[in-house]
Amino acid sequence: MLVRKIIHIDMDAFYASIEQRDNPRLKGKAVIVGGLPGTRGVVSTASYEARKFGVHSAMPINQAKKLCPHGIFLPVRMDVYAHESEIIRSIFMEYTELVEPLSLDEAYLDVTHNKKNIPSATWAAQEIQKRIYSETGLTASAGVSFNMFLAKIASGFRKPSGLTVITPKDADAFIDKLPIGEFYGIGKVTAEKFHRLGINNGSDLKNFSLPDMVSAFGKAGIYYYNIVRGIEDRLVTPDAPRKSMGRELTFQQDIDDMDEILRIIKELAGEVEELLKEEKLSGRTVTLKLKYDDFTSITRQRSQETFIDDREIIFNIASSLLAKTEAGSRKVRLLGVTVSGFPMPEAENKGPVQLTFPF
Repeated sequence: MLVRKIIHIDMDAFYASIEQRDNPRLKGKAVIVGGLPGTRGVVSTASYEARKFGVHSAMPINQAKKLCPHGIFLPVRMDVYAHESEIIRSIFMEYTELVEPLSLDEAYLDVTHNKKNIPSATWAAQEIQKRIYSETGLTASAGVSFNMFLAKIASGFRKPSGLTVITPKDADAFIDKLPIGEFYGIGKVTAEKFHRLGINNGSDLKNFSLPDMVSAFGKAGIYYYNIVRGIEDRLVTPDAPRKSMGRELTFQQDIDDMDEILRIIKELAGEVEELLKEEKLSGRTVTLKLKYDDFTSITRQRSQETFIDDREIIFNIASSLLAKTEAGSRKVRLLGVTVSGFPMPEAENKGPVQLTFPF
């Protein structure tokens, strides 16, 4: 049986590290990238100096300000981060075509059969870390294992700039001691459910049968049962085709003015058109997303026969969907417009074909 060699690369505090690299005066300081204090923004990335105060990604900016009042708050420079990500991606591609990005700052690599014929995944990971640092001045942490689940967990063990290897021989002992909240894919709510069942780590989880797991967690129970035994069949899959494209906006102040709401939907439709045309895509389904002032989120969508990429059509559909919401009578804090339902790539389009005959 072939034992796969999987590397998970996770850049260290990516956005904040770029800001510290580009401005040496920020080195050693608590840098928080995202929205600015006084707005409704959230933290995109916090430097390790800021994390010591409890600041973390997705935290509301105003909460981060309370925890770290001396922090340096910076806006997102997405074009810069995307450029650095492309450089890093090009390094990955020198080793293997099997690269599956999760975001701008992390990716899986399958180096079982790699372009440089490096026999050890650990050696390959070390070389990639050195290349990233020499070409970008940024550090990355790496996890190496025989499946994606363990490689992902391993990359977070010795941050920043760490390397953790989990071999098939070590996997059982590693998983047994792993706290249930640190299993990839288990969030806070699910972890609490595990704790109520008396499952606090991998060793506890192994004591539960497959029927017990399915009874408690449905289909996800099969995944938990397998993963704690080091069984995972997922393969590293290069960039999958995009399934949707959209834009959304969170307001600094809740709004209920319908003219203003329609104006923003029109702007979002224009931005979505630009995204679609950049990627040469068109879709059949338009989705309107709203978040009310009590944080309740809803979506409304409509599909049609023809493919669209035009802002006017997107706006017309989205604005008609608006009538199916409580916008106007309830205040809105977020609006989003998305287009999906893209044509299937040729390789995936294996359905039946209607033939025509030249009568």
